[in-house]
Parts: sequence; C-alpha cells; structure tokens
Amino acid sequence: MRTHYCGKLTAALLGQTVTLAGWAHRRRDHGGVIFIDLRDREGLAQVVSDPDRKETFAIAEKIRNEYVLKVTGIVRKRPEGTTNPNIASGEVEVLAHAIEILNPSLTPPFQLDDENLSETVRLTHRVLDLRRETMQKNLMLRYRVAMAVRKYLDERGFIDIETPMLTRSTPEGARDYLVPSRVHAGEFFALPQSPQLFKQLLMIAGYDRYYQITKCFRDEDLRADRQPEFTQIDCETSFLDETEIRAIFEGLIRSVFKEVLGVALPDPFPVMSYADATREYGSDKPDLRVPLKLTELTEVMKAVEFKVFSGPANTAGHRVAGLLIPKGGELTRGEIDAYTEFVGIYGAKGLAWVKFNDIAKGREGMQSPIVKNLSDAALKAVVDRSSAKNADLMFFGAGKTRIVNDALGALRVKIGHEKGYAGSGWKPLWVVDFPMFEYDEEAKRWNAMHHPFTAPRDGHEDRLAGDPGAALAKAYDMVLNGSEIGGGSVRIHHEEVQSKVFRALSVGPEEAQQKFGFLLEALQYGAPPHGGIASATSSRSPRRSARRICSRMPRRPWRRNNCASCTFACASRRIERVKAEWIRDAAKAGVFQLGADARALARAAAAAGFMVIYIDIGHAHDKEDFLADASRAMRFPERLAGDWDAFAGGLKDLSWLQAKGWVVILERSKHFCGGHGHEFKDAMQVMAEAAEYWRGEGKPFWTLIAGPDGWKSGWPETPAA
Repeated sequence: MRTHYCGKLTAALLGQTVTLAGWAHRRRDHGGVIFIDLRDREGLAQVVSDPDRKETFAIAEKIRNEYVLKVTGIVRKRPEGTTNPNIASGEVEVLAHAIEILNPSLTPPFQLDDENLSETVRLTHRVLDLRRETMQKNLMLRYRVAMAVRKYLDERGFIDIETPMLTRSTPEGARDYLVPSRVHAGEFFALPQSPQLFKQLLMIAGYDRYYQITKCFRDEDLRADRQPEFTQIDCETSFLDETEIRAIFEGLIRSVFKEVLGVALPDPFPVMSYADATREYGSDKPDLRVPLKLTELTEVMKAVEFKVFSGPANTAGHRVAGLLIPKGGELTRGEIDAYTEFVGIYGAKGLAWVKFNDIAKGREGMQSPIVKNLSDAALKAVVDRSSAKNADLMFFGAGKTRIVNDALGALRVKIGHEKGYAGSGWKPLWVVDFPMFEYDEEAKRWNAMHHPFTAPRDGHEDRLAGDPGAALAKAYDMVLNGSEIGGGSVRIHHEEVQSKVFRALSVGPEEAQQKFGFLLEALQYGAPPHGGIASATSSRSPRRSARRICSRMPRRPWRRNNCASCTFACASRRIERVKAEWIRDAAKAGVFQLGADARALARAAAAAGFMVIYIDIGHAHDKEDFLADASRAMRFPERLAGDWDAFAGGLKDLSWLQAKGWVVILERSKHFCGGHGHEFKDAMQVMAEAAEYWRGEGKPFWTLIAGPDGWKSGWPETPAA
C-alpha cells in the first residue's frame, strides 16, 4: 500500500515516485494550491496538490484533519526559503499525482499539537492522545529501552522466563488485586505485586540468571509516581555477592542511557549508606543535583532551655536538624510562611529559622524570634557545624526523626530547584545498608523495610530476635535525580534465617507455613546464595504501553492442574473472611471505627458485591482538603465537591458508582480526625446521613475509620465479628 514512511523522506529520493499513507495532520489552502501535512509514526511529510490535476485537487479540497489518506506523487525539493529544519523531511515535498481517502474522520476535539490539554480531555479521547507526537516518542523510547535491556542481559547469560499472572495473595507492601475463581466459588486469585517468590524459586531450581519484563499490580493510592498497573524489569542471579550484583545492573543502566539517550553516566556510581542519606539529605533517595545538606544539631540542643528543641533532642527516635540556605537572608517573610505551610504537609508543626546578618556580632547579628531562647554556645555551634556565612538563613526541624527527615528533605529539594541551587544533568547513586525493619507505632510491631525475604548483613542474624531495629539488610536502591529507579537485595537462602525473620515480624510458624510454606520447603533443598533487583519502567509515569512487552512463551514452567488451580503455590484459595453476617444487612449501614486493619473486612465486602473505596486523608488539614481527597477518590463531578451540602447531595446520588452497596474506608485518618474537631464531626455527620438515606433504599453504605486513634468518640463501635 505504501513505499515509504512520511518521516523517512530525504533529498536522496528526489525525482522518485513514492506512495505514502497516514493521517492528515493539517490542511492549508494557499491561493489555489493546497498543502497537506501527512503524518505517520515516523513523522511528517508535506504533500502539495495543485489545480492542474483537477481530480486530485477536488479530493484534496474535501480533506480535513485526521482523514486517513493514501498519496502517490513525485518527491521534489521545496522552494527556496520554505524548508523546515525541524522535521526530517523538511528539505522535500511530494507533488501529489493521486490522493485516496481511505477513511474520513469526525472533527477532532482538540488539535494534536496542542500542549495545554488537561489530563481529563486526554484520557477521555485516549486514542487521539496516543496519536500525538509526544506520546508516540514516549512509547518508541520505551520500546528502545526494552530492546536495549534485553540485548544487555542476553549478552550476560540471562534467560527470559515468564511467571504466573494468577497466583496467591502474599503480603508485599500493598493491597492485592483479586480475581474471583469461576470454578471455585468464593475463592480468589491475586494478581502479582511482583514476581518475587517465583524468581527465588527459579534460583533454587538452578536457572542461575533470570530476567523478565513483566506486568505488576498494586492496589494503592495513586500518586504522581505510582500507577496501579506498571511494567517492571525483574532480574535475579545466583552465586554473586551484593557488589557483583550491583555492578551488573549499574552497567545495565549505564548501557541503556548510552545507547538510547546518548548520555554517559559516571563510572562507577557513588555509594551512600541509608544512615548517611537520611542524616545529610533527609531522604533515602537524595537528589544530588541539589547541593544543600542538613546539619545535625541534636547534641547541640540537648542543654538549651528552648523546649521545642531540647525536648526532641533528649528523646529517643527524635532529632533536631538545620537546613542552611546560602544567601537565604534574601527570602521574604511571605516566602518563609509559605515554606512553613509546605512542611506541614509532612507532619511538621512549624518551621523555625534564623537569618545570619553579621556573624561576627554573635547573637546581635542574628535575626529570628528564637534567638533569645538559645544560648551563645548553641548559636556558635550552629554556625560552626553548618559553616554559615553572612546573609545565609537556616531552617530548623525538631521532632520525630521521620517527620524531620521528610519535612526538611522535601524542603531542601523544593528550595534547591525553586531558587536555582540545583545543578543539571544526571546524578545517580547507590543507597545501601538499609535497616531490616521499621517499627509501626500504631500496630506495635516490626515491618520489613524492603520485603521479608531480604538477607541480613553478615553477623546481624543474632540481632533479629533481641534487637530487630539494629539489624541491617543486604539491600540496595539505585537512585537517579531524586527518584528510586531500581531496588533489590541479596535474598535469604537458609530456612532457619528466614524463620528468624518471620518471628521478628510476628509471623508465627502456622501463618508462615500457610503463606510461604512452598518457599520454606524449597529452601531446605539446597538453595544457592542469590539476589537481584527490579526496576519499574512505567510506574513513575502516566504513560501506558500500547501493548505488552513480554512475548508469550510456548510452554509455561508453572502448570495448573485440571481443577484450575496451581497446586505448587496453592494459588486459588479462600481469602480470609471476617465472620460478620451483618455484611449483607442494610440495617447495619452507618459509621464505624475499626480498631484494626480494615483489609479483611473490605475483602469480605467486595466478595459480597459491594464497592470498596479507599480514601487516604493523611494530608487532609481542613474541610477543603477532606472534600478534595474524598471527592477525587469517589469520582465526584466537580460541582459536587465544593462544600458540605453539595458533597452530601452527591453521596445520595452515586449514579456514577453503581453497586449493591458501598464501603468507604478512611485511611491514615488520625491527623484529620484528631485535630479538626467540628470539621471532623461535620464530615462524619454527612457520611452518617448518607448511610441513613441508603438504609431507606435497602442498600448498605458504611464509613469505616481505620486506626485505633483515628476518630472522635460518639460513633458506634464495630459490630462484633
């Protein structure tokens, strides 16, 4: 049908007859001569139709944007002064001898080269959005990355092995997407959050080097850098230590950047411990383009009379730190107030500051409301430790270590980019020596920082029982410009060490056997030392692949039996239900506090045919925040999200969320519920009125408030299960 792509036309084809096919990107009528910009995936070509060819010209007059065309004509040079250096075919044009309209088009709802489209418009007309040059380049870039990855790994002996999509539910940090089994009523498959367990089993089975470019699924709250469905480059190796594993995958990233982008990354990447990263940058994925660092001031502030600083300085798990801003004395009070509001997003209660006007004058040369509360020795130590100079400014954070790190770390990046401190280019690094566990204060238990199959550092096995917080892991993250682009670890290959880790996580022998029995058994049959890494190619971008990257294998290594279940991993299994008959009773609709995890109850509700809606209100500071978060999660039309009355009306409609009933789970609710008195009561009153309305309609509508401290008194307890 065609002989050439539009974007491949060059002066080498002058005088030749070519046939092109594509879409009419734009049509221009210049005094009787019609110009058509014809577009295909390779780019644009200019087609000229003159009135000398009446039949062709008549067809050209009918053409409108996005018509599908076939054009045959002669390639000729463009007239002097009309060349277009911005496109590959910019030196030539095609004089049309024949034009065929293969398919007309409706008038598009937007111009394809419009760069100011809202995401709603783009997603509503996704097919047209995918025709845009930006999207086509993105997907072609993704394709080239995938091919470069395959080439690199193939040259190093890795083999591509496909793992199951329908498997069992295992705890991996997010909620599972569940698929009901038609054959086994009431039982479910889970879509994989990652192929973690299967790739470990492949190493135990002796495949030595595995990779897969695969789909993963995580039911978690959407963020700018997270999507529920994403593609992951997943790798695992045997008989390599941590340094050797990192070297292979550092080489992979360096090779991909060089081949696809023409960018030479540093060799080797710098390496930084988790402790250093969080202490100096407030983040375990520091953006090294920003040279600003935190100054540790905990010891300095232990003896000061200012309780805001001395309290945290003398409390375990807390810290006091400063962020020095060179020439920050030029910041206005309005800017400082805006930064104070910004750190509040991360839980900081305020943002103290000091301007250093003339350091030689001591406290007299410093400007701040807190200077009078600090001793001369403390002020001198602040200057000495931070190397502050005249006209600089320091922001202070004091409180729980995590909050201080999150707040000052985010502020560091924000100021660094807004005020021109950030450099350009690519700044990769490895972050290593992560803690094995982090403590969940609400649940009063340890959780795995990476996953429960990460091996502890040599000699740290004995800390798992007595002091889990002091155990470090053989884990590593690859960070680029402040984003984690890959993460992995050396895995546990001894069954007794894996059992110790489960005990530290309060996973008893029976539960461990039920959830991971197949892995624990496999570890007893001569498991080799092994480890790996995974890097997501699309979770950090709203771009979606037009097709699956993975090619299908003719035979799968993971066979299912004739009962449509996987006997190897017991994939199709009954999800644990909360024994609560009131699930199906509309009279029980209302607002309930949950003293424990809501997931099991939500799964039971979903199994009963109800719609479960998770709303993260951890960043809700007032009524407007709550309405915005709740309306977005419940897909409210904008007109219903403005105030309580409109929101209440929307809750009594829900025509866009048709279901047998609804379960609204307010997660991370402690901040809003505990600190906003009347606004929280107003919110719960609206939810209770909605429950009353739907009770009259014979449908359940629950609001479940997760967390033992996430509510105010006055609402009914969860019914007995």
